[in-house]
Amino acid sequence: MSEKPIGASLYVPATHKDLLAIANGKKYPSLRSVIFCTEDAIFERDLGSALTNLADCLARMTADTRLSRFVRVRNPNILRRVLLMPCVEKLDGFVFPKLTRTNLDDYLNQLIGSPFQAMLTLETREVFDTLEMVSLRDELLRHSCKGRILALRIGGNDLLALLGIRRPRNLTIYQTPLGLTIAQLVTIFKPYGFKLTAPVFEHIEQTEILHAEVMQDLAHGLCGKTVIHPLQVPLVESFYAIPDADLRMAERILNAEHAVFLHQGSMCEPATHQSWAESIIRQHQMGND
Repeated sequence: MSEKPIGASLYVPATHKDLLAIANGKKYPSLRSVIFCTEDAIFERDLGSALTNLADCLARMTADTRLSRFVRVRNPNILRRVLLMPCVEKLDGFVFPKLTRTNLDDYLNQLIGSPFQAMLTLETREVFDTLEMVSLRDELLRHSCKGRILALRIGGNDLLALLGIRRPRNLTIYQTPLGLTIAQLVTIFKPYGFKLTAPVFEHIEQTEILHAEVMQDLAHGLCGKTVIHPLQVPLVESFYAIPDADLRMAERILNAEHAVFLHQGSMCEPATHQSWAESIIRQHQMGND
């Protein structure tokens, strides 16, 4: 699995008139991850025009770009249709919505033998069942396409909808019932090598709350966040830049001459902090590529 942080992933409806300009990095040039959506972001009646727009975009997309480009398919049948589109190889991969053990094979088996990466969205009632999530994790570990799984995406709005609530404007997702759910997903999946990304923050003008939420995303070890407006991109990305202080600390840990030492007022213990330090160095190197 890729070690590069995903950062801010902008959701764009596949019906968007500027799909090609976004895909080629001409619009929002600082963006590093985009997801063209054929699911909840469009009505069922618009699916045909969305797929036509996507096919036209693929035909005219540049082959090489720093931007990672994904398609959020509506279901396994739509994945099959997109995979048959000319120039589909220009994509980096796909996002699978409402992923469960029931539809796992229908999605992942279609990627066997392909170069595509997959992001699996956890957003059904099964997410609230600890045993079911453990079973899903074990199934993913056994799957022949495990190496293609870039991340598991936490679908906050769908999960809140199952509870019949919507996140208040003045609270982070961690101050809702999903706070415990996110923590549980982290402890179930991360020790086994799976990355997780954080839910959408839909109140676009509440930048202070978004600021606080991204800090909590990072504290939970999440590697990226779905965003729904370009204005959210620079704020989210700013948190994924490696601070100089963290870089210096990581270098000290990896080159330590003592089993435990003090650095910048914090205890550093290579035996327990090495994996953190290695991830910091990797992120810094990739950010400078």
